[in-house]
Amino acid sequence: MTQEDIEHQPAQLALAVQLPDDETFGSFYPGDNAQLITALKNAAMGQNDDLLYFWGQEGSGRSHLLHAACAELDDEEGQTAAYISLDRHQSMSPHILEGMELQTLVCLDNLEAIAGIEIWERAIFNFFNRSRERGCGSLVISAVNAPRHLGLTLPDLASRLDWGVAYQLKPLDDEGKLSALQLRSELRGFKLPTDVGRFLLNRLSRDMSTLLAALDLLDNASFQAKRKLSIPFAKEVLGF
Repeated sequence: MTQEDIEHQPAQLALAVQLPDDETFGSFYPGDNAQLITALKNAAMGQNDDLLYFWGQEGSGRSHLLHAACAELDDEEGQTAAYISLDRHQSMSPHILEGMELQTLVCLDNLEAIAGIEIWERAIFNFFNRSRERGCGSLVISAVNAPRHLGLTLPDLASRLDWGVAYQLKPLDDEGKLSALQLRSELRGFKLPTDVGRFLLNRLSRDMSTLLAALDLLDNASFQAKRKLSIPFAKEVLGF
């Protein structure tokens, strides 16, 4: 069930989330984030505190990691996950959180999007309390900043977020981004030459979403043209 389906279904329904099948822990280059990744895996297995909060800059891979955590669950064992991106709150009702405490894992992405919106802050606060009272299942929340810097207006929610384990998702340096691009290319079945990877880093915006989009474009163009990746070919495809 996609998020579009979720938005138009009663919140009490068990939710099966369809997520990108290429966004797993195996396809995420960890850099200096090994502890966070271990904590997320533990949360997916129910071996963590009831709340895990992590923050990182735009394009750092927060959504990828939440998708990966959801992908760890075993459907055959009756485990269920719900992923909600709060930057789409305008097309959703806060009632979507009603009954979510029944899920094995709930991932709330982009918490900053609802900061200052009382009805949403209150709904998340109430959901958090219901989840703790039930005493099972894991809640993982991601945002662009630490809780105290989000501009939350409900003091009780801000204090609740401080109860859990918190991590900062550390951005990759240029060498880490190159390694991440080469990992993605290997998973897609082709080789990204180091010189081409450095060319992308030097000529494009260095956020990973832009770099990965360029990599996908080059992969498709290379396959269609039956040409190996090279700097001249990258220039031709990317219009440099």
